[in-house]
Amino acid sequence: MGDVPEMDLTDLTVLGDPFGAFTRPREESAVVRLLAPGMPVFWAVTRHEEARAMLNDPRLETSESTFIRPEVPEHCRPYMRSMTEMNGAEHTRLRRLVAPAFTPRKASELGPRIEAIVADLLDELPGHAGPDGTVDLLAHFAQPLPIEVIGELVGIPAADRPRWRAYGAAIAAGHGESFLASIPKIIEGAQEAAARGTAEPGDDLLSGLARIVAEDGDRLGEDELVTLVWQLVLGGQTPVNLIANSVAALLAHPGQLAALRADPGLMPRAVEELMRWCGPQLLTFPRFTQEDVEIGGVLVPKGEAVLASIASVNRDPRVFEEPDRFDLGREPSGQLGFAHGPHFCVGASLARVQTGIALGALLRRFPVLALAGEARHLPDPGTWRLAALPVTLT
Repeated sequence: MGDVPEMDLTDLTVLGDPFGAFTRPREESAVVRLLAPGMPVFWAVTRHEEARAMLNDPRLETSESTFIRPEVPEHCRPYMRSMTEMNGAEHTRLRRLVAPAFTPRKASELGPRIEAIVADLLDELPGHAGPDGTVDLLAHFAQPLPIEVIGELVGIPAADRPRWRAYGAAIAAGHGESFLASIPKIIEGAQEAAARGTAEPGDDLLSGLARIVAEDGDRLGEDELVTLVWQLVLGGQTPVNLIANSVAALLAHPGQLAALRADPGLMPRAVEELMRWCGPQLLTFPRFTQEDVEIGGVLVPKGEAVLASIASVNRDPRVFEEPDRFDLGREPSGQLGFAHGPHFCVGASLARVQTGIALGALLRRFPVLALAGEARHLPDPGTWRLAALPVTLT
């Protein structure tokens, strides 16, 4: 254990540059120990090959206790136990029922509806400009977009969308009173949406899932539909920070931005590189060893929490040539921003499509978009996210 490097997640060097902070530890060991005051010790896998293997290893399982906080109201807790907390046959069953609704083809079919939402938000942007002409692109574009898309997906009535925007912003923050206050509201709205999807089916996602009956006669129950809405709201925040991080990265690399403007066909590849370079998730959620497990030559004892450092594995020079170079023309090499294995993000295709549409439309609408101040990242060891994204549109 003494040979395993240790890293303090609260160290300002790690918080300020989580991607660069892992360079030396990754070369020393495939596994490091992450420390933080008041938190248990986590074993973090730093290299790409070992991380893929760990994320696909049945000897490591997720745990319900990782996600349900004591402050969450009791009546909400049953709906917060999503596929993320499930393992084995229970997880496989739910994934089998839900996955067909989130294929790349299904995500592409949603393109026109997403484009319309993006266009409406872009129409509103100039109205949010302050006296100095700046607009916070995080607050007025990146944050409202995913919750609008989710509202469209699950059939949230137009009149209810404004309050769902507020819920989405609170969930994206990840903590605080507004976060906790939003959970019961989202659960109540999800119950209403699931009931509508069952009693008055339309063309929304929940209605479609409520109609699906597997070959063995299995189907999703109403509680599972409600849980899915919560999972969509929580997981659906990935594009918030991905879009904001992407805009900041592109504006900081004018050569890459010019290449993307010149060839919009680069967008799918660009989204993969942006996920690798500045994806919001720095760490996967933890798995727990069900027995002693060797990872990259390091023996991790039974009962320990293990996660993958996405910030590290996506800059692993064993997989990515010149990994610290931002290059939209890079051949995709399997970035792990959406994790891997049984718990690979079910909404990954939707996030990719949504991000590509958002970035493409934004760059077309505002050809001289520019940063209007510092794109400052918050000191969050788990999520690479901006405090604000001030820009000028014209």
